[in-house]
Amino acid sequence: MDSSEKVVAVIMVGGPTKGTRFRPLSFNTPKPLFPLAGQPMVHHPISACKRIPNLAQIYLVGFYEEREFALYVSSISNELKLPVRYLKEDKPHGSAGGLYYFRDIIMEDSPSHIFLLNCDVCCSFPLPSMLEAHRRYGGMGTMLVIKVSAESASEFGELVADPTTNELLHYTEKPETFVSDLINCGVYIFTPDIFNAIEDVSLNREGRANLRRVSSFEALQSATRTLPSDFVRLDQDILSPLAGKKQLYTYETKDFWEQIKTPGMSLKCSELYLAQFRYTSPHLLASGDGKRNSTIVGDVYIHPSAKVHPSAKIGPNVSISANVRVGPGVRLISCIILDDVEIKENALVLNSIVGWKSSIGRWSRVQADGNFNAKLGTTILGEAVIVEDEVVVTNSIVLPHKTLNVSVQDEIIL
Repeated sequence: MDSSEKVVAVIMVGGPTKGTRFRPLSFNTPKPLFPLAGQPMVHHPISACKRIPNLAQIYLVGFYEEREFALYVSSISNELKLPVRYLKEDKPHGSAGGLYYFRDIIMEDSPSHIFLLNCDVCCSFPLPSMLEAHRRYGGMGTMLVIKVSAESASEFGELVADPTTNELLHYTEKPETFVSDLINCGVYIFTPDIFNAIEDVSLNREGRANLRRVSSFEALQSATRTLPSDFVRLDQDILSPLAGKKQLYTYETKDFWEQIKTPGMSLKCSELYLAQFRYTSPHLLASGDGKRNSTIVGDVYIHPSAKVHPSAKIGPNVSISANVRVGPGVRLISCIILDDVEIKENALVLNSIVGWKSSIGRWSRVQADGNFNAKLGTTILGEAVIVEDEVVVTNSIVLPHKTLNVSVQDEIIL
């Protein structure tokens, strides 16, 4: 790679209108800043970008208020010694439209390549090897793909690729009938030609709108179908029409991949990232044998400011945030404990997410059966929930600022 060539990365972080499935956790913090394996969700793609050669800038694009990201953006820029900028859209423009809206800023460094990543994707982000493949293919874009079970494929964008050249031949978003077990991972690399392709979609759409000066009844019917010309979706408007034209290629990952739609899924992804830390950041994983420190089983992250009693037993798949206090005899398994939580002696937390400033009483149990896809497969306590002594909370979601003094099962406590 020519060292004068620059690369930029754009990470789509979405906005507050989309976070409904992530409640009650998204009440408090933008979903991209929710911690997985002790690091904000968006931190995982950002730190993967750090491995791209000649990376000039990282842009986060979304429509959260800038103040919600200001602190994180300045601290991560300092930590990575790399400029990270948050760009706020005035309204949703679609995945490709958002890129196009900020094209002048993105092109400031005259990059030869632009990475585009979705924040709610959990994977190992093999970006340098993807870039190499993209250069070999010589197309306009390369997308990360993975094989999934035929049953689950229809929830995603399915695609057909040429087995020898890896060219994208056919792309369809959430098809009614089975097309392929190869799906789109939501991680792309493009040359700047992508901007011309997006512009073509907009101009075409404006042209069609002007041709159709139709009766008001017809206009009502077609209004649902016609999108504003500056709203361009990457999948339906770019990938589908350009498939089979020797412009788009695929790069298959054999590693893990999940989409973080629900709080339950964030617990699963926290586990995947903790396991990945063994190879990428072993210094982030806790260790302890129960003598001076608590007993640690499997992959566990404990924030340096947390206080954990030596008689507690933690893990596997546990992430403990800042200023958490864990009492004697506590058992934590497969859970995310957020900032400022207190867990009193001999309590148990299993397959659960415990919200900020919550408190769990002595001999209490907060637990779930751990089915990441089921609505109540993970127990979630919102912010500042108090579980009193000897109370058992099973497969339930508890909204913020509630006090539980009796046991509950399979309930949503509003």
